[in-house]
Amino acid sequence: MFEINGCKIGKGHKPYIVAELSANHGGDIERAKLSIKAAKESGASAVKIQSYTPDTMTLNSVKKDFLINKGIWKGYSLYQLYEEAYTPFEWHKELFIFAKSIDITLFSSPFDESAVDLLENLNTPAYKIASFEITDLPLIRYAASKQKPMFISTGLANINEIKEAINCCKAQGNNKILIYHCISKYPAEILDYQLGDINFLKKEFNVEIGLSDHTVSNLASSLATALGACSIEKHFKLDEKDCGPDSTFSITPSQLKNLVNECNLSYEASKTNYLKRTDSEKENKKFRRSIYFVKNLPKGHILEKNDVRRIRPGYGLDPKYFDAIIGKKLIKNVENAEPVTWKCFKKES
Repeated sequence: MFEINGCKIGKGHKPYIVAELSANHGGDIERAKLSIKAAKESGASAVKIQSYTPDTMTLNSVKKDFLINKGIWKGYSLYQLYEEAYTPFEWHKELFIFAKSIDITLFSSPFDESAVDLLENLNTPAYKIASFEITDLPLIRYAASKQKPMFISTGLANINEIKEAINCCKAQGNNKILIYHCISKYPAEILDYQLGDINFLKKEFNVEIGLSDHTVSNLASSLATALGACSIEKHFKLDEKDCGPDSTFSITPSQLKNLVNECNLSYEASKTNYLKRTDSEKENKKFRRSIYFVKNLPKGHILEKNDVRRIRPGYGLDPKYFDAIIGKKLIKNVENAEPVTWKCFKKES
């Protein structure tokens, strides 16, 4: 368990919901602010942005290696994609000030050391390492050295790569680590997620586990929460009509509000109560089976099997006592449809 701005993240605490803005600001800082405000109003715990420039991400090249030939970004070069999607460094200070003014946590994904330096100057409360950067151990080492909580996405990573990233943080004395189970496909299918891996990751690495959800619905997030995920990251856009690079796998304010509610319900519903029955259930105990007389019988009668039945409702003796009462003598008159109780029989010495 660790904290960000007084909010506890880990087992026994409500899921920490992170609204990922990414490219959905559309190149407009005012739209970015409106998005942060909408995420706050929708109940998100935090908003996350991404800190890079096209030049810190890649080279301005149209050689084959730098061209995207499949998926929703087909036709872009890497440089063109990041040029359209990036959040300018010049915006960061204003966005952090704005988020603080409306009392919502803002943090970011740095993609190189210069972004870490920028975010440190803005007193970011945490860092997020993106899936494609999980093997960039020098970057992870530098960010972890700042002793802030580290969120790390695992898309494409194997067990050894995840272990290396975690150990890289721990080597800096930073144990505030959350691993996001993630599928690096945009959008992703829920069946790709194999959500049982959440418990596997928890046992394997003994760190906090969350879900970075790239599906188009909230089901994966809700299921993950029930399985023990303590944080959900979901891409977020201001309007259904938005058509930026990340819009196809982003949710709207109303969908985000539903996500928060559904994940909180999943968290509450998945708590362990060791079968202590709830007050809401106790009222229905009267509908259980119990033992009833099915005849009018006189005092002194020796009870036979056809004198009683195990039926609903549940005001009589439990059915487990059926054999025990057969052959006992009644100490009072009883009526048909009267519940059988121990008061009907003479106490044995």
